[in-house]
Amino acid sequence: MAAHAAVPARRPVNLHGAVLPAVLGIAYGLYTSTVSRHGGALTWGQLWLGIVSALVLGGGVYALRTYGRALPREARAGAWGVLGGCAVGFIFSLSGASVLSASVLGLIVGVGVGAAMFYLFYTHEDATGHPAAY
Repeated sequence: MAAHAAVPARRPVNLHGAVLPAVLGIAYGLYTSTVSRHGGALTWGQLWLGIVSALVLGGGVYALRTYGRALPREARAGAWGVLGGCAVGFIFSLSGASVLSASVLGLIVGVGVGAAMFYLFYTHEDATGHPAAY
Protein backbone atom coordinates (compact mmCIF):
# COMPACT_ATOMS: atom_id res chain seq x y z
CA MET A 1 0.00 0.00 0.00
CA ALA A 2 1.40 3.38 -1.06
CA ALA A 3 1.77 6.05 1.57
CA HIS A 4 1.38 8.95 -0.85
CA ALA A 5 -1.26 10.10 -3.27
CA ALA A 6 -0.69 10.02 -6.97
CA VAL A 7 0.38 13.30 -8.50
CA PRO A 8 -2.02 14.36 -11.27
CA ALA A 9 -0.53 14.61 -14.72
CA ARG A 10 0.22 18.16 -15.80
CA ARG A 11 -0.96 19.43 -19.11
CA PRO A 12 1.27 21.76 -21.09
CA VAL A 13 0.06 25.34 -21.30
CA ASN A 14 -1.03 26.22 -24.82
CA LEU A 15 -0.50 29.95 -25.37
CA HIS A 16 -1.71 29.83 -28.96
CA GLY A 17 -5.36 29.30 -28.04
CA ALA A 18 -6.66 32.59 -26.71
CA VAL A 19 -3.79 34.16 -24.78
CA LEU A 20 -1.47 34.91 -27.70
CA PRO A 21 -4.14 36.60 -29.87
CA ALA A 22 -5.32 38.59 -26.85
CA VAL A 23 -1.80 39.80 -26.03
CA LEU A 24 -1.09 40.69 -29.66
CA GLY A 25 -4.44 42.49 -29.95
CA ILE A 26 -3.91 44.49 -26.76
CA ALA A 27 -0.39 45.49 -27.78
CA TYR A 28 -1.60 46.50 -31.25
CA GLY A 29 -4.53 48.46 -29.81
CA LEU A 30 -2.29 50.34 -27.40
CA TYR A 31 0.16 51.14 -30.18
CA THR A 32 -2.69 52.25 -32.46
CA SER A 33 -4.05 54.70 -29.91
CA THR A 34 -0.53 55.96 -29.19
CA VAL A 35 0.28 56.60 -32.85
CA SER A 36 -3.03 58.35 -33.50
CA ARG A 37 -2.48 60.78 -30.59
CA HIS A 38 0.45 62.56 -32.32
CA GLY A 39 1.78 63.59 -28.90
CA GLY A 40 -1.46 65.06 -27.62
CA ALA A 41 -3.85 63.98 -24.92
CA LEU A 42 -5.84 60.77 -25.30
CA THR A 43 -9.43 61.29 -26.45
CA TRP A 44 -12.43 58.95 -26.42
CA GLY A 45 -12.19 58.51 -30.18
CA GLN A 46 -8.59 57.38 -29.96
CA LEU A 47 -9.46 55.05 -27.10
CA TRP A 48 -12.24 53.45 -29.15
CA LEU A 49 -9.90 53.22 -32.15
CA GLY A 50 -7.46 51.27 -30.01
CA ILE A 51 -10.17 48.97 -28.64
CA VAL A 52 -11.64 48.22 -32.07
CA SER A 53 -8.16 47.71 -33.56
CA ALA A 54 -7.28 45.30 -30.75
CA LEU A 55 -10.48 43.32 -31.28
CA VAL A 56 -10.04 43.13 -35.06
CA LEU A 57 -6.39 42.04 -34.96
CA GLY A 58 -6.87 39.67 -32.03
CA GLY A 59 -9.94 38.17 -33.68
CA GLY A 60 -8.09 37.75 -36.96
CA VAL A 61 -5.14 36.02 -35.33
CA TYR A 62 -7.47 33.79 -33.31
CA ALA A 63 -9.49 32.86 -36.39
CA LEU A 64 -6.42 32.03 -38.46
CA ARG A 65 -4.84 30.02 -35.64
CA THR A 66 -8.08 28.13 -34.95
CA TYR A 67 -9.67 27.64 -38.37
CA GLY A 68 -6.74 28.21 -40.72
CA ARG A 69 -5.96 24.51 -41.11
CA ALA A 70 -9.17 24.10 -43.12
CA LEU A 71 -7.59 26.17 -45.91
CA PRO A 72 -4.95 24.90 -48.31
CA ARG A 73 -1.46 26.15 -47.52
CA GLU A 74 -1.49 28.76 -50.30
CA ALA A 75 -4.74 30.36 -49.12
CA ARG A 76 -3.66 30.16 -45.48
CA ALA A 77 -0.35 31.87 -46.27
CA GLY A 78 -2.23 34.50 -48.25
CA ALA A 79 -4.60 35.10 -45.33
CA TRP A 80 -1.66 35.64 -42.96
CA GLY A 81 -0.11 37.99 -45.52
CA VAL A 82 -3.32 40.00 -45.84
CA LEU A 83 -3.66 40.25 -42.06
CA GLY A 84 -0.04 41.36 -41.58
CA GLY A 85 -0.07 43.77 -44.51
CA CYS A 86 -3.35 45.39 -43.46
CA ALA A 87 -2.16 45.75 -39.87
CA VAL A 88 1.11 47.43 -40.83
CA GLY A 89 -0.46 49.59 -43.54
CA PHE A 90 -3.21 50.77 -41.21
CA ILE A 91 -0.89 51.69 -38.38
CA PHE A 92 1.46 53.47 -40.80
CA SER A 93 -1.47 55.46 -42.20
CA LEU A 94 -2.30 56.69 -38.68
CA SER A 95 1.10 58.37 -38.49
CA GLY A 96 0.06 60.91 -41.09
CA ALA A 97 1.63 59.21 -44.09
CA SER A 98 -0.07 59.35 -47.48
CA VAL A 99 -2.49 56.66 -48.56
CA LEU A 100 -0.15 55.63 -51.36
CA SER A 101 2.87 55.14 -49.11
CA ALA A 102 0.78 53.27 -46.50
CA SER A 103 -0.63 51.03 -49.23
CA VAL A 104 2.79 50.31 -50.71
CA LEU A 105 4.27 49.51 -47.30
CA GLY A 106 1.29 47.28 -46.46
CA LEU A 107 1.65 45.50 -49.80
CA ILE A 108 5.38 44.93 -49.28
CA VAL A 109 4.87 43.61 -45.76
CA GLY A 110 1.91 41.49 -46.84
CA VAL A 111 3.87 39.85 -49.66
CA GLY A 112 6.79 39.22 -47.30
CA VAL A 113 4.61 37.72 -44.58
CA GLY A 114 2.70 35.63 -47.11
CA ALA A 115 5.91 34.29 -48.64
CA ALA A 116 7.39 33.51 -45.23
CA MET A 117 4.23 31.73 -44.09
CA PHE A 118 4.04 29.75 -47.33
CA TYR A 119 7.62 28.62 -46.82
CA LEU A 120 6.84 27.66 -43.23
CA PHE A 121 3.72 25.70 -44.21
CA TYR A 122 5.41 24.10 -47.22
CA THR A 123 8.37 22.84 -45.19
CA HIS A 124 6.31 21.60 -42.23
CA GLU A 125 3.49 19.77 -44.04
CA ASP A 126 3.32 16.79 -46.34
CA ALA A 127 1.57 16.86 -49.73
CA THR A 128 -1.87 16.32 -48.18
CA GLY A 129 -1.55 19.32 -45.85
CA HIS A 130 -1.00 17.36 -42.65
CA PRO A 131 1.97 18.02 -40.35
CA ALA A 132 4.95 16.03 -41.55
CA ALA A 133 6.15 13.11 -39.45
CA TYR A 134 9.82 13.44 -38.65
